[in-house]
Amino acid sequence: MHQHFKIYKPYGYLSQFINNGQKQNRKKLLGELGDFPEGTMSIGRLDEKSEGLLLLTTDGKMSDFVNSSKVDKEYYAQVDGLITEAEITELQQGVEIGLSGKKYTTKPCQVFKLNAPPNFPERTKKIRDERHGPTSWVSITLNEGKFRQVRKMTSAVGFPTLRLVRIRVGAIYLDDLNPGNAIEISNLKAELNPQTL
Repeated sequence: MHQHFKIYKPYGYLSQFINNGQKQNRKKLLGELGDFPEGTMSIGRLDEKSEGLLLLTTDGKMSDFVNSSKVDKEYYAQVDGLITEAEITELQQGVEIGLSGKKYTTKPCQVFKLNAPPNFPERTKKIRDERHGPTSWVSITLNEGKFRQVRKMTSAVGFPTLRLVRIRVGAIYLDDLNPGNAIEISNLKAELNPQTL
């Protein structure tokens, strides 16, 4: 019987359980956050500087399904500066980013500016504060997951990402999880897409 979990991946952790090379020997890994069954893997990745909802599973087929373009992923990004509707529209329509040395235009997606900063726990490494200039928060929902896509998208419209938190995968939300906490999910497919049942 496969097991599935949702976890709040904190800033500074890799989305993996084992080191893949010499450079990663001193990096923090997911296994340090809990006692997970043998064969547990992360579904997709959040880079070391990103935080938020990460799904874990012992089922490779489930991992492939969630990583497919059928499942939306929503991110809250704190960006440097006061983003305007013009840049929001650009992001919604798709922007050109660099990907493995080639140019790639992102697919149209849902983007909106948050009216107030979200209430996330403070990050372990402090983000610069308002004395260094204003910031904005945007929600970006994608059903593709290119390497560092959200960061590249906000930079492409002139607003580099300062903090990135994934808040949703399908119908599963980060909710009140604290960084490093994990909860077991009994029926991952049903939780991801309850309206299909």
